[in-house]
Amino acid sequence: MIKAYAAEEAGSPLKEISYETDSLESNEVEIDVKYCGICHSDISMINNDWGISQYPLIPGHEVTGVISQVGKSVTHLKIGQAVGLGWHSGFCGSCNHCTEGDHNLCGSAEGTIVSHHGGFAEKVRAKSHSVVPIPEGLELSKVGPLFCGGITVFNPLLQFEIPSTAKVAVIGIGGLGHLALQFLNAWGCEVTAFTSSESKKEEALRLGAHHTLNSRDPKEIEAAAGSFDLIISTVNVKLDWELYINTLKAKGRLHFVGATLEPIELQAFSLIMSQRSISGSPVGSPASIAKMLEFAKLHKIEAQVEIFPMSKVNEAIAHLESGKARYRIVLEN
Repeated sequence: MIKAYAAEEAGSPLKEISYETDSLESNEVEIDVKYCGICHSDISMINNDWGISQYPLIPGHEVTGVISQVGKSVTHLKIGQAVGLGWHSGFCGSCNHCTEGDHNLCGSAEGTIVSHHGGFAEKVRAKSHSVVPIPEGLELSKVGPLFCGGITVFNPLLQFEIPSTAKVAVIGIGGLGHLALQFLNAWGCEVTAFTSSESKKEEALRLGAHHTLNSRDPKEIEAAAGSFDLIISTVNVKLDWELYINTLKAKGRLHFVGATLEPIELQAFSLIMSQRSISGSPVGSPASIAKMLEFAKLHKIEAQVEIFPMSKVNEAIAHLESGKARYRIVLEN
């Protein structure tokens, strides 16, 4: 039996439950969960915002812990090894995306909290090729958010081969944005933070931004016309995207990693005349996560976390929903 915390219906508080497990599959590992971050995607799944939730739903996809069991065909991981698990708990391994190393684009990928029991629990299971070893020297309590929030903002740097000379802006300085500032600064970029919060300006500069812009001041944004090679949007709200597109240089890119549910409204000429583009991406492959962890270790990048006991998960969720979290909440077993 595994003890966990689950939502029994959409939007309900999480309750302690226990569930039974079958024998470990040959390509699976079982992880003793030490810490698990809370992501806004967990809240979306609890509330069934995306229409794919199944109940009882055990959230949690920013897991760090140690392996307690390995399947008989698993040779690259061992019992007692420190590992992490992110959004995906398995891949088909045979489609074009998987064979080319883009496992995160696999059409048959298994979500850690989609029709699967997640990490708000004592233990979690996953296919071994979705589990990534944690390099020695990274603190388990702070590295979990890198497995979702971190790789989500790091992946575009790899995918688009962003040069260190690029001028990059980040919209939204929260769970994802505060990591984006750190990664971009260490990457060598000139970094600007768009933030609507006066209290976050100094924090943004401390985290790696060289400049800040007030996202509630259209004139301040207009004055930045033609400034950026790349803008990474981490927010899930509707903004005046035309205003932001015009801050891009020619051939600049507006890239979405925040899951805004509102339509993105833009004038085609804003893209055409300056050969600009818009794009989006999900998390990253296990190989990309491993690169990110090594980069984080080298540059001493870590999530800013607030730690709650796993037993106080509902208090932790309420704190996240209040908007007061700085910047990622982590549950501890």
